[in-house]
Amino acid sequence: MTKIFVLLLCLLLAPSSFVNCSLEKQKIGIFELKKGDLSLKVTNWGASILSLVLPDKNGKLGDVVLGYDSVKDYTNDSTYFGATVGRVANRIGGAQFTLNGIHYKLVANEGNNTLHGGSRGFGDVLWTVKRYQREGPSPRITFSYHSVDGEQGFPGDLIVTVSYILTGKNQLAIIMNGKALNKPTPVNLANHAYWNLGGQNSGNILNEVVQIFGSKITVVDSKLIPTGKFASVKGTAYDFLKPHTIGSRINQLAETKGYDINYVLDGEKGKKIKLAATVHDKKSGRVLKLYTNAPGLQFYTGNYVKDLKGKGGYVYRAHAGLCLETQAFPDSVNHPNFPSTIVTPEKPYKHYMLFKFSTKATY
Repeated sequence: MTKIFVLLLCLLLAPSSFVNCSLEKQKIGIFELKKGDLSLKVTNWGASILSLVLPDKNGKLGDVVLGYDSVKDYTNDSTYFGATVGRVANRIGGAQFTLNGIHYKLVANEGNNTLHGGSRGFGDVLWTVKRYQREGPSPRITFSYHSVDGEQGFPGDLIVTVSYILTGKNQLAIIMNGKALNKPTPVNLANHAYWNLGGQNSGNILNEVVQIFGSKITVVDSKLIPTGKFASVKGTAYDFLKPHTIGSRINQLAETKGYDINYVLDGEKGKKIKLAATVHDKKSGRVLKLYTNAPGLQFYTGNYVKDLKGKGGYVYRAHAGLCLETQAFPDSVNHPNFPSTIVTPEKPYKHYMLFKFSTKATY
């Protein structure tokens, strides 16, 4: 009875004030943050983004995130719509790695490899709501998850938190933290929202103009596992150093049916936070600028989305949305020349993202 009362208290007080909503057991819920014309809905299932509503160049509001009408649909989703993926986002070759002389075998869920943490990664578990403030100068919500030693094969207990914060004008900050409790472990969290700045039901994203501030990619094999080598993007289909539409070169990538590659972000020397990418939808006028402290960015164009019934009954098909997943490099645990993803009790994990939305293109 006490837990029911606290949950009701959370729901009643959250719209007007801050409340600690930590409970031993929580049900799947939907939580809204609102500031001005910007409105974000998230769920504690997978600490996932459900929707983001903001104005276009004419002031018309629209939802720019792909997803479902019912939160229950996210529990059976295989596209990772809006999810926080981990313990290690992206791929680990052979579903295995060796750390400090100990060999770890993981759960393989994409052929012989591990994708986004395994068959039951962080996007497929219920997180705890630790803090919720619906409105005010900086509306925010913080989710927490305790990943136990051996979960999906990964070593050590790990506490992770994900905070969504509306800040400034039409800005969304995502802050991810992780603390290893007893063993060194790899950690690489990413947000897997599918964006369509024209609106989630506006068609494909092939006419959206993208710029990615990464002059190299991590070279991959036929299974999208990094080889450990880097390649320049200049003069290739992966070259977004200058803005151009997604569709202008996508046909050169027949094998993957579109973009699904990690960019090595350039950044400015001495600055931890760097501009990773910009996206511009000319029809709606909406512009997205993404900043991060992560070394990499996975650019994915929804190549394998096929006839998925989404919000309002709209059917999503290939290239209905794009993902901008700031991250450590894929398969870093098996490549000593990649930036380390190992977190220890003395060395916590920190990952920042800032999405700035406007209707002003800068090119």
